[in-house]
Amino acid sequence: MNRIRIAAGVLATTALALGATACSGDGGDGEAATTASPSSAATAAAPASPAMDKPFGPGCSAVPASGKGSFSGMAADPVATAASNNPALSTLVGAVKEAGLVDTLNSAQNLTVFAPTDDAFSKIPKADLDKVLADKKKLTAILTYHVVGEKVAPGGLESGDFKTLQGAMLRTSGSGESFKVGEDAKVVCGNVQTANATVYIIDSVLMPPQ
Repeated sequence: MNRIRIAAGVLATTALALGATACSGDGGDGEAATTASPSSAATAAAPASPAMDKPFGPGCSAVPASGKGSFSGMAADPVATAASNNPALSTLVGAVKEAGLVDTLNSAQNLTVFAPTDDAFSKIPKADLDKVLADKKKLTAILTYHVVGEKVAPGGLESGDFKTLQGAMLRTSGSGESFKVGEDAKVVCGNVQTANATVYIIDSVLMPPQ
């Protein structure tokens, strides 16, 4: 009889130990799952975006690979100087000089500049462009409409509404690496860094509202 009681006691003790181990294991697995879940969710919610940390867009292939006009070269100079070293922005640079805005743009901090390419200016009939270039007041209004007094990252362009240095608001839209500025201009090379500005090279000249 005593042997039966001892045996029953041993079985009961073993069962309790196994039950405790099982509960402990369940708690560990649940805790691990709880710990891993937020990490997985965070990864899914915030995928890495190449547009956020380097230039993007089809027009970037026209930027020189080295020298002052390259991305690294432009990053070392203030925006007006940096643009002067980019062969695709020669008309814009000439217009900035005509308007007397070189020092203004170079000395300001934390700008965003929407920079029309030479091809963008070529869309404007030559007679009209010459007339604008000869009218400093109008030219200044147009050029300052391309400048925002804060640095805007690519994500900020998705649904943006920015006050320009000209005074009027400028709307942007898009996602990923495809963005529109104003009514028609498209970003062809975005997130170009200079010493004092973020530059988005665009394919059309922006006209401020009348």
